[in-house]
Amino acid sequence: MTERTVERILTGRPATDGAGVNMTRVIATPELDHFDPFLLLDEFRSDDANDYIAGFPDHPHRGFETVTYMLAGAMKHRDNQGNTGHLGPGSVQWMTAGRGIVHSEMPEQEDGLMWGFQLWVNLPSSDKMTEPRYQDIPASDVPKVQLGDGVAVKVITGELNGVSGPVSGVATDPLYLDVRIGGEGRASVPIPRGHNAFAYVYEGSITVGDAEAHDVSRGEIALLGDGDLVNIIAPRPARFLLVAGRPLGEPLARHGPFVMNTQDEIRQAVFDYQSGRF
Repeated sequence: MTERTVERILTGRPATDGAGVNMTRVIATPELDHFDPFLLLDEFRSDDANDYIAGFPDHPHRGFETVTYMLAGAMKHRDNQGNTGHLGPGSVQWMTAGRGIVHSEMPEQEDGLMWGFQLWVNLPSSDKMTEPRYQDIPASDVPKVQLGDGVAVKVITGELNGVSGPVSGVATDPLYLDVRIGGEGRASVPIPRGHNAFAYVYEGSITVGDAEAHDVSRGEIALLGDGDLVNIIAPRPARFLLVAGRPLGEPLARHGPFVMNTQDEIRQAVFDYQSGRF
């Protein structure tokens, strides 16, 4: 078994999106434009309503998937096709935008902590114009796996120790894990060879790798090299996302909420949206 080692460590940047929601942008920065097949990773965390209350009013998407994972707080989803959904602590929404959709994500609270992540996952060219699809997963349906003493893992998608996450049918065969190390502990996590993988630390700090150890602290993302598994040690309580996906290796053309393969397809997406065809 080949151990994955850290190739780069980067720090997220303050950003604003939606109608003025303050967040930390981890992927889709000047230092890390994308990490095939991942297009964007944001962490939103605040107990100040001014940072999130404006939410994300109606906006379009085409050509990729958005993944919202909540740790605290509540958001309501609504789209132009009449679908609605509620996201609470521990819940997940995996939305395949496909050929196009217009939706909103608005807070269902006026105070208190709002904390979670949004990940954008690219679609292969063959799936970019597929029908939109939602997978709304309540917290109770996300399985947990124990990896030794004090290491608990929530499996959102992919497989770990024979346990499969509830999200299915995703073209890039992703692995999305939320790992909690309760004290001094160690996790050895298998990752499909050939997948691009990263670890994002959102509480505490971890050490990644045995042969080539690198410390990764809160707010940092570690991009991993190829291999069969990653070894992670935490000297004290820590939490991090471990995410991997099959790279597509396709041309990338993007314009705001539209991600296609060519500029002509981007122009068509803008035209279709402005013409009310989403």
